[in-house]
Amino acid sequence: MGVLKKFEQRLEGLVNGTFAKVFKSEVQPVEIAGALQRECDNNATIWNRDRTVVPNDFIVELSTPDFERLSPYSGQLGDELAGMVRDYAKQQRYTFMGPIKVHLEKADDLDTGLYRVRSRTLASSTSHQGGPGAAAPPAPPARPAAPGGGYGYPPAAAPAGAPPMPSAPPPGGRPGGYGYPQPGGQQPPAAPAPGGRTRHWIEINGTRHQISRATLVLGRSTEADVRIDDPGVSRRHCEIRTGTPSTIQDLGSTNGIVVDGQHTTRATLRDGSRIVVGSTTVIYRQAEG
Repeated sequence: MGVLKKFEQRLEGLVNGTFAKVFKSEVQPVEIAGALQRECDNNATIWNRDRTVVPNDFIVELSTPDFERLSPYSGQLGDELAGMVRDYAKQQRYTFMGPIKVHLEKADDLDTGLYRVRSRTLASSTSHQGGPGAAAPPAPPARPAAPGGGYGYPPAAAPAGAPPMPSAPPPGGRPGGYGYPQPGGQQPPAAPAPGGRTRHWIEINGTRHQISRATLVLGRSTEADVRIDDPGVSRRHCEIRTGTPSTIQDLGSTNGIVVDGQHTTRATLRDGSRIVVGSTTVIYRQAEG
């Protein structure tokens, strides 16, 4: 059973109780859980052959309406989200430098239903890898904050015996954590291997749609390349263009598009990007080979 499915099942008791009204907010806990998983994947740092370190301190920024709905239960929800991150890390063989914490914060610049995740690596006297019990490596010295924040910079030094940490992300790689902002909130995907062929597809409600051409139009019309039967979707809603990187463009739709939690008209896509059109979620996928 997947980690996200287990997380949803753990929440069932809460949803049946006082959380029932809270979770009618446009931001659903499982969306936040998926974003935390991606935050771990995107900021994983290989310290040596047996140790891949991921952030352990997360801040989820919510719009004012969503924050007001969720904040009275932030302690319980934070604990459940931290447990989900711990389970996912164990599955992926990730390591933490300290205890996992998930906090909710209000962001005045976000509209209802949108959210943003920040993360950083905080060292403590106990190291967690899917649970307590592992010995902690030496804590790395703190890196000075960059102008305008710098929250979430990776550690400046690796533990004894590990290769040095890079001072900047490798070409085509993803920068670590908040403090390396990207235009439009999107991160560039990794460059394909020389000579490799990248496959592209989308997933809608568990159904896979292969992208075999340079462009793919999504919409409610039968003339669209992929038809989405959703009253909130326009006849020609948006277009995906494959390439390095792949992008998505709104085609003048009525309700617009949301990509990885950001309402936008154009965005860069990466493997796992979540595209919301109307009330339908589309997952973009790409892989080598």
